[in-house]
This record gives sequence, structure tokens and C-alpha cells, in this order.
Amino acid sequence: MDHETTRRDFLRSGTLATAGLMAANSAGDAQDAKPAKPPQDAHQHDHGHPLSKDFPRDHAGPGGPVGSPTDRGRLVPGLRAATEPPVLVETPDLPNNLPWKMVEGAKEFHLHAQPVKRELLPNDFMNHWGYNGSMPGPTIQVTEGDRVRIILHNELAESTTLHLHGLELPIAMDGVAYLAQDPIKPGGMGVYELTLHQNGTFFYHAHGAMQEAIGMVGLFIIHPRSAYTPVVDQDFALITQEFDIPAASATPDTTSMTFHWLTFNGRCGPYITPLVVRLGNRVRIRVLNFSSMDHHPIHLHGHTFWVTGTEGGRIPESAWIPGNNVLVGVAQVREFEFVANNPGDWPLHCHMFHHMMNHMVSGVGPGSRGLARGNREDPRYQVPGFPQETGMMAMMSPAEMAKVEKNPRTRGMRPHWHMEVMGLFTVVRVLPPDLYDKVISGKGEVPPGASVPGSKPAHDMEHMKHMKH
Repeated sequence: MDHETTRRDFLRSGTLATAGLMAANSAGDAQDAKPAKPPQDAHQHDHGHPLSKDFPRDHAGPGGPVGSPTDRGRLVPGLRAATEPPVLVETPDLPNNLPWKMVEGAKEFHLHAQPVKRELLPNDFMNHWGYNGSMPGPTIQVTEGDRVRIILHNELAESTTLHLHGLELPIAMDGVAYLAQDPIKPGGMGVYELTLHQNGTFFYHAHGAMQEAIGMVGLFIIHPRSAYTPVVDQDFALITQEFDIPAASATPDTTSMTFHWLTFNGRCGPYITPLVVRLGNRVRIRVLNFSSMDHHPIHLHGHTFWVTGTEGGRIPESAWIPGNNVLVGVAQVREFEFVANNPGDWPLHCHMFHHMMNHMVSGVGPGSRGLARGNREDPRYQVPGFPQETGMMAMMSPAEMAKVEKNPRTRGMRPHWHMEVMGLFTVVRVLPPDLYDKVISGKGEVPPGASVPGSKPAHDMEHMKHMKH
């Protein structure tokens, strides 16, 4: 099924739920969907919303006075019509929308719990457990009012269960071994079925500490029957995880209390696909913290956002909080929204300093990934207290760099942009319409640095000549 058919199916299911009709009237699988894209004339036609005229969409600006609807873009709507259904959530680097079939009045999903290899950084393939060949697992997107059935196939070497985190469901569906159900043995199958009366950002995971720590989690997005107001044009979701993978090993130590591989959606920066945003759009970003024990202060450069939701659902407007940094605790979700009115490539990262680095392991023994720290003969290393090399990671080979740079969503970024993007760190690219269309479509010439207004790309990397390659 093609992308447009998928979108029609998804929107149709939301419309049926709104009307209170039987979802069985819509059949077929929901497949991965394209990122939402406004009509070509969307920037000329904003559906006449009065707030759109009082807040700048193509440059940074404060809007109206504190407390007003346009204060820092608080209630400024997106460019989509308020009558349109919610947009699909994009989950970069993960399967975006797990397929389903309508079976006996329920949307039926199949999850396969299984060992998975995940490439956290170019050529660094690690051993994890996940779902359907992915770690984290594929995103499930449904609509408030749906009846859903999730069939879990256990392909692991030990028993497991499935917990639907944050859902108000019958106790028999809660997925806690022995307390609520018998464990699902290797080769066995479990069925979880319920009708959804909530909406928001939820998630599914195994309910065993070691299984969770090795990667068994996935997003479970429940869209409201009608889109939240103010409407957003683009909606993204990120899962944070952390792992202790010792030097010369490819398997996380799930008993560890220290962590040095930090990931968004199963990848470390700079291998994480950027969030590509159209200038003037209202954007929602959902962050789930599934780290073992670390909280993450998530910081966005260049914009002020409003925190609008948690793992419990939508926050009333009167309690929204403005900021550019939000603390996301373990097992918490924070949703924030902003009008992307400041063009450029903006970092989105955890502000804990050690989380802005990659695999900080001692350079001991053969096979360690922490050895390439440059030339220790360099005079800087003779300065007392001079730290480890900027970046805290081994230099990537040309082939590994090519894996980062060939991602079409990075077209137009400055040369060597990846030198400052590491660990729990990605980029929100706010692009003018013509550049956005080229990057999303993969068509047309996009020169390096095109997405950073006023930038003069430096190609010689003079300050890096001391490093060995």
C-alpha cells in the first residue's frame, strides 16, 4: 500500500471514531506515512485565523504581551485547517506506523519480541532486544475510541510480557507477570485487547527490568478524535535510552549503574536523522525518557516553546509553561509546541554535559572504541589540565562519515556539522518552503550551508589538522 493510501486510511479511521461509527467499515493495513506537508499555498492562506496576523512566522519575535494568545506563540495555530484530522507522528529512524488489520471489530497489531542488532553509530552494531526487527520497536498510532488488539509473539529465549504504559485498562491486560498474567513462554503468544478512551503519548514495553534495559520499548500514540487546538502542522516523537556497552563488547551490561551510550530513537548523534521543519509551521515534539536511571533536561536552541502535555495526556492551557529547556524524568513524557519562525539548523539535545558525548570508555585494550584521541605530541596536551579531545569520541573513517552524510535529510547543512553533534543530540532544521521541499523530496541541488543564513562554510578544518585519521 502506498503512502497516500495509508494517510487516507488513517484519517478515515479518525473520522469514523469521531462520528461514533463502527471502525470495521474501514479495512486494510496502515503503512508508513509521509511527513505532513501543507498545501503549496499554505503560507499565503492561513485559513483566516486572527492570531496568525499578529505573530511573525518567518523570523523570531515575541508576539503580544505576556499572557496574551500570541505571547511567544502560545496559541498561534498551524497553517492547517482546524477541521482537519491530527497529523501522523513522525518517529525518525524508526518504523513510523505499525501495520494493522481490522479483525472482528478491532485494529489488530502483531508485535514480535526478538533479538535485534542496532547500529547506534556507523558500523557500531550492538546486540539488543526489541520488536519486529527494530530497537526501539515500531510506533503504534491509533485514535481515541478505537478497539485495539495487540498479539505478542515471543521469539526470545526467555519468558516476557507486554505492558501498555499509562493506559487505563482491565487488570488482565496490564502485562505484569504473575501479578496480572502468566508469563508468555518462548515460542508462545499473548493477546492484549481493549477499547481506548484516552489520548496522548503512551508507550509499550516488556515488564522485566533487564528486558527494558536492553531495549524493549516502543511508542503508542493515541490521537484525539479531533485535533488539539491550536493545530500543529508537524508532530515528532523521540525516545531516549542509555546503555553501558563495555569496550570491545557489543552487548549492553544491563546490571550497570553507569551509562555512556545515549540515544534518540536507537541512534547516537550525529547518526540521528534531523527533524526537518517547514518555516512558519507550528510543531509539536514529544520526548519519552526510557533511560535506565538518568533524567534529561532537553534544550532547543533558537525558539521558545510551551510545554503542553505529559505521559498523562494534554495539559490545560492555563497550566502551559514557556521555556527552551524541559526536564524529562525517567518514564515520563513531555510534549512541547512552538512556531518554527527562526530559520536555521538548531540543536535539540540533553543539557547534561556528559550526555552530549559518545561512548566515554577508557582507552584500554585492543578493540576499544575510545583510543583515537589525536596526537598526544600536540602542544595543547602539555598544558596542565587539558581535557580529552573535543568530541569525546573516536574519529570516524571516511566510510563511516559517508553513512552520516548520505542521509538526505542532512542536505544543505554546513560542512563538518557533525563534529559538534554527539550523544543525546539531534538537529531541528527550520527551512524556508523551497529549501524544505528540496530536502524532503531529495530533488534539486542544495549547496552546503544553505540552511544557515549568513553562514560562510569553512572547508579547510584548520583546527582539526593535528588529529590522526
